[in-house]
Amino acid sequence: MKIKAERPVAIIKPEVLSIHGQTRIDNYYWMNERENPEVINYLNAENSYFEEMTKHIKSLQEELFLEMKARIKEDDSSVPYFYNGYYYITRFEKDKDYPIHSRKKGSLEAVEEIMFDCNEMAEGHTFFHLRGINVSEDNQWAAYGVDIVSRREYIIYIKNLFTGETLDTTIEKTTGSSVWASDNEILFYSRKDEVTLRADKIYKHKLHDKEINDILVFFEEDETYNTFIYKEKSKKFLVIGSESTLTSEYRILEANNPNGDFRIFQPRVRGLEYSITHYDSQFYVMTNKDDAYNFKLMHVGEEKTEMQHWKELIAHSDKTLLEGIDVFSNYLVVSERRNGLPRIKIQPWDSSVESYYLPFESETYTAYTGANVDFETEILRYAYQSLKTPSSVIDFNMRTGEQIVMKEQVVLGAFNKDNYVEERIWAKAKDGVEVPISLVYKKGLLKDGNNPLLLYGYGAYGATMEAYFSSIRLSLLDRGFIYAIAHVRGGEDLGRDWYEDGKLFNKKNTFQDFIDCSKYVIEQKYTSSSHLYAEGGSAGGLLMGVIANEAPELYNGLIVQVPFVDVITTMLDDTIPLTTGEYDEWGNPNEKEFYEYIASYSPYDNVKKSNYPNMYVTTGLHDSQVQYWEPAKWVAKLREFKTNDTLLLFEINMDTGHGGASGRFESLKEVAKEYAFLLDLEGIRK
Repeated sequence: MKIKAERPVAIIKPEVLSIHGQTRIDNYYWMNERENPEVINYLNAENSYFEEMTKHIKSLQEELFLEMKARIKEDDSSVPYFYNGYYYITRFEKDKDYPIHSRKKGSLEAVEEIMFDCNEMAEGHTFFHLRGINVSEDNQWAAYGVDIVSRREYIIYIKNLFTGETLDTTIEKTTGSSVWASDNEILFYSRKDEVTLRADKIYKHKLHDKEINDILVFFEEDETYNTFIYKEKSKKFLVIGSESTLTSEYRILEANNPNGDFRIFQPRVRGLEYSITHYDSQFYVMTNKDDAYNFKLMHVGEEKTEMQHWKELIAHSDKTLLEGIDVFSNYLVVSERRNGLPRIKIQPWDSSVESYYLPFESETYTAYTGANVDFETEILRYAYQSLKTPSSVIDFNMRTGEQIVMKEQVVLGAFNKDNYVEERIWAKAKDGVEVPISLVYKKGLLKDGNNPLLLYGYGAYGATMEAYFSSIRLSLLDRGFIYAIAHVRGGEDLGRDWYEDGKLFNKKNTFQDFIDCSKYVIEQKYTSSSHLYAEGGSAGGLLMGVIANEAPELYNGLIVQVPFVDVITTMLDDTIPLTTGEYDEWGNPNEKEFYEYIASYSPYDNVKKSNYPNMYVTTGLHDSQVQYWEPAKWVAKLREFKTNDTLLLFEINMDTGHGGASGRFESLKEVAKEYAFLLDLEGIRK
């Protein structure tokens, strides 16, 4: 259905940008002036246009929202976990958007203590997010971070859990994370730079110090690094971490000596990555030392911790990625990934007892260890789900092999997982590499090329795209859609080399992989170009921008969320959050070779006179990760250049940032808009 409305037209104000003897003309550079009334007027005009162009599907949006909400058990709660004398629980109440965090002393039959009712705390705010709840070892004090702007700048507050009083103390410009020393008096936390929002400083705060004369403990001067602090599971050490894309460094201090000096565990060496876990006078070190690109596990004593003292415990494997460990008094639990699938290995410390893997049968699943905070237990808590199987939290007895499903995600209504089919197929990329695709669809579907298919992609930062279950997604599947995930290079889905082969000067592999996956599902008659849709956000939005330029004929529509599409301009501006820390991901365009490579694919710089697919683009005015002006400029340029009459819709949430709406039901409304956009293009109106 074609709706006629006046398209917004952005003012052209040419800005000349020159570097390396090359010049770009940016007609929409002025849009980065957040407080400029002209900018706000343009964004409001785009929102008005979006409302006008979608008013005919408002009822469909509402129907989808109610349908998705109806599948959710509203009065739900997490599986309690026991820590330091208390059971901790997160629960939701009917018709409420936000969680309630509570605890019970000693027994699940004990009186519930409400720590934080986020519904009450969120009143009066269009956005609310609480994170980093951190309880002191004496169980009296809780530090926590709150963001009411959606810019990921948190104010830390401190609450007395015994009296319910929240102190007047407010610590601003933080990540929201903090940790108590063993004395229950000193609180360590990380603070962000006011301009770049880089977490660059660790401070310590003394309880009841209202003046906030906090002491700077560590300053990470290198602008390509972020810093953070945590306490080891053993409670013996405080750890300050510094990490860039390629390099890590840690500092340690006994938690009972908060006024002491942190000492470097292993000095940073360019390209050396490591992480540490402490238990029983030993540190366990997961590292890529000695070209172990898929990582190996080593161990070392508490005193001499430099890498020349590390001893190998689990060797490097070319085919298996080591992703993490959980340490127990009698077991080491190893999380791995092989052939694109997660594996959990139980390895007794007693060498006379054989190690084994938890058995998983599906090829489209994800499994991961959960909150395992107790050393002295033989119970491993892990979670399992697949594209058609709701998430389960399972307690597994590592000695007997017995397992108990503690909770299975409830899907209300007539859901039956046996009504759906999940598959993993492999597409051959242009350079001969095989790329996995995970799919799910309703049983009985015919592969005749007439099915609508939504293909999701990301492909950056080594982030693995797991095959997870979504009750929300059923609204597409039940209307005949196939949902698929393209596990393209740039993620770590098939190991660390899968990531390395999709970044820097290999970045174009990510885009080509997705295009080849798209061609493959068409060739195999899962769908056709008139029914194929693609979706991606942030770095996945960059992916969407590239395929829109390079292969627009393959897609009927794109959903492009908070897209990173103005790569050159952003990566040349070191005042923008994240820029300096991402030179190792995208390259530094201050160097000519990187500039030319990035310029050859940057979506904004490569918009051309061409036919483009239907597009629905979203952003948030307060986004700190991908600034709103990137999609705003891109959409304006697309309006200027595109030669066909397909839909180009741009919606700006004027109250939120990178993650969208904060309430669990408000976020469903955003998904309902995306699904309605797809269904309308398919002529499905209910």
